[in-house]
Amino acid sequence: MPVRPTAAPLLLATLLAATALSACGSGSGSDPDTIEVSFKQSTDNSIKVLDTYLADMKKQFEKANPGKKVKLVPIKAPDSEYYTKLQQMLRSPKTAPDLVYEDTFLINSDITSGYLKPLDPYLEKWKGWDQFIDTAKAAAKAEDGKTYGVPDGTDTRGLWFDKGIFKKAGLPENWQPKTWDDVLEAARTIKQKVPGVIPLNVYTGKPAGEASAMQGFEMLLYGTGNSASEDEDPLYDTASKKWITGSQAFKDALTFVETVYKEKLGPDVSDALDPNIATRVRGEFLPEGKLGINLDGSWLPQDWLEGSGHEWPEWSEKLGLAAMPTQNGQAPGKVSMSGGWTWSIPSKAANPDLAFKFIETMQTKANAQKWYIANSGIAVRKDVAEDPEYVKAQPGIKFFTDLVSSTHYRPAYPAYPKVSTAIQEAMEGVTTGDSSVEEAASGYDEELKSATDNQVIKK
Repeated sequence: MPVRPTAAPLLLATLLAATALSACGSGSGSDPDTIEVSFKQSTDNSIKVLDTYLADMKKQFEKANPGKKVKLVPIKAPDSEYYTKLQQMLRSPKTAPDLVYEDTFLINSDITSGYLKPLDPYLEKWKGWDQFIDTAKAAAKAEDGKTYGVPDGTDTRGLWFDKGIFKKAGLPENWQPKTWDDVLEAARTIKQKVPGVIPLNVYTGKPAGEASAMQGFEMLLYGTGNSASEDEDPLYDTASKKWITGSQAFKDALTFVETVYKEKLGPDVSDALDPNIATRVRGEFLPEGKLGINLDGSWLPQDWLEGSGHEWPEWSEKLGLAAMPTQNGQAPGKVSMSGGWTWSIPSKAANPDLAFKFIETMQTKANAQKWYIANSGIAVRKDVAEDPEYVKAQPGIKFFTDLVSSTHYRPAYPAYPKVSTAIQEAMEGVTTGDSSVEEAASGYDEELKSATDNQVIKK
């Protein structure tokens, strides 16, 4: 059944709030010549990709703007805690930075809360904005038609698999499953023939946060029924502007998750519900040959590049890539989800003009391209996407860029973060065995009604 709030989470939230309020010191208003830039720092001390990039941007900006300074304010936390801390900071002029790194899944919630400043007056004067693809622009646009963030890339998702484990299991090196059953059968074969490794990782439960909802559940849900081949969204009904309850597609996706953990095809439940599971997958399970198949995102190689702290130059020889198939192989035969992050200016920022100048520094063609390559991102600038140097910069870029043609985006509405949490709770129930699929789906429906003020439609 759904996880209900208890005193412990409330205490944790209080502690997080206290941490957040102290994270930014005196806030961005203390010096008109200094901008404070808050961003999510990896929980893995070895991963410094974003830190290194921003340090370079700070150096460039300060050289080009004498007398102006950039203060980097990293927030080191798992995804769910990062969002909590960031929102606490945005509430007060005393703690609000001048620039924040926003996940596109949360941005509309922050816009509705009044935490972010519309950027349209800046974008109208900035020639670089014309280079951004329309879908990327839409990711940071609110229901009021205004734009609240500049995206720094997008992403897609697919199946990573260990060629060595596949060889031992007698599975093909050029594996491309056509259905969900093909994926499960490959995992069962690995379990039987290569004991001691994890056959299949599907992120699940609340500790992994949005990774569970997006990399895990939605990669399944958006490959069900008609949603795979049509514009129909299995989470949100655009015609009625209501969220969907009672769907067989939702139950089918939950059944897949239940099967993975019931048959012990996934990580041990204690590992699967570790908040740092994603860090362990990238830094331990895959590089050490402990994981057969991983349902995950295009950005993984950023942890393995030179200077990352987890250098693994031979990853492209050791790992194969396959598109996630639709449930029964129905058109278009594969599915992906896309998201990404944006740079946004808080409504309570003291130095918004200077903050946008820093965005412009980060988003020159050369600097944007440098970032896409460094973090294994998918370009959202047309001039970068067309550059042969970008396409051949590292293995996998072409594969994941090609998935854009069959990708889906989460419903970018303010209620989505709560919907995501309800999905995570349902997943956790079937992962631990505390709930049947029917119970978990029913619990989700009830949570959905609460999260959306009963703006639901049954399908």
